[in-house]
Order: sequence, then C-alpha cells, then structure tokens
Amino acid sequence: RWAALAAVLSVGVALSPAVRRLAPARRAVPVRWWCGAIATALGVRVRVTGGPAAGPALVVANHVSWLDVPLLAAVAPGRMVAKREVGRYPVLGRLAARGGTLFIDRERLRSLPGTVAEVAGALRAGSTVVAFPEGGTRCGRELGPFRGALFQAALEAGVPVQPVAIRYRERSKAGTAGVAGGAGTVGTRAAFVGDDTLAASLRRVAAARGLV
Repeated sequence: RWAALAAVLSVGVALSPAVRRLAPARRAVPVRWWCGAIATALGVRVRVTGGPAAGPALVVANHVSWLDVPLLAAVAPGRMVAKREVGRYPVLGRLAARGGTLFIDRERLRSLPGTVAEVAGALRAGSTVVAFPEGGTRCGRELGPFRGALFQAALEAGVPVQPVAIRYRERSKAGTAGVAGGAGTVGTRAAFVGDDTLAASLRRVAAARGLV
C-alpha cells in the first residue's frame, strides 16, 4: 500500500501543472481518477448513495479525516475550502494549492468576510466549492455545530447547498465490512483529531483492513 500510494502521489505531482491549466469541466476527470486512486492505494472501498448536484453548488459535509478530501473529490470534484495549515503539508499541500484550494485563516476572524467573498466569486464563476462547516475534525460518531459563514457565500452566489454525510465503517469481527445503511459499526480508525499527526494517521489507515 505504501508503494502504491507513493506511485499515485508521484503521478499527481508530475501531472498537476498540466491539469491546473485545464478548464474546470475538463479538470474534473483527472482529479476524480487521481483521488479515487488514492483511496484504492490505501485499501479503502468507497460506497456512494446519491449523486452530485448538477451545476455549481456549495457542498457541505461533516469532517472526520484528511481522507474526506480525496474521497469527496473522487465523487464530486470542486474547489476545497481548507485551513491555512493544509498548504504546509509536504506534497499534499502543494497539490492542494495547484488544485485551486481556497485556504482560510481560522485564527483571523477579520479575514472571514474576504473568504466568503472569494467563495462566492468561485461559485459565480461556475465552480463547485466543498467545505466542512464544523471547522475541525470529529471522531465520526458525533457532529459538531456547523458554522454559518460560508452558507452566506451560497446565498450571495444564488447556488444550492448540497449536504453530504461521510461515514467510515470497519470490518466486523465476523469478517464482513459494514456499509452505510447496513450492518456494521461506525469506526474511528480514519479519524484525524486532537494531537494526531498526519504520519500516524496515514500509518493507521494504510494498516486498516475492511475500511469502507
């Protein structure tokens, strides 16, 4: 899995300059393929109920892990809203910037109106924007309060808001993996919370079996 992930990331780095120059509609195809390949490399199976809204929309989801980002991008590519620190991640930060990620400084509330205006501008330009209004990650078994600022961007741009629910389920003791809406329990192995490091989370996910 580590070798597969390294190969997928290398391909992403190599192709990202060319992909960045594509029109948004054409860019979605390689982005979906690449993000889906990340999940496959890590042994994560993706089950989807429903589908993305037609046209630009503000997609809002609960936030459990860094893994949420490639999984959502594999299903409904769009410009991500992420905290500024994500841009500093090795390799992934550079790829996020080249993919058009909108970075937000959560420590400076005065910058929030500018972020809302930037998101509204991206929506008006025809881009789907993906955000995590909880403002941080949770273990996956509970939700935090949704912050409402980015919803204003959808109002200003006149686009719909599409809610998305993300669940991570793990292989049960009987050896079968649970899926959304079916048997099995919500797992916390993919959660990226507290003082957890990206390296530790990657190792945990790569070692998981039956993660859905």
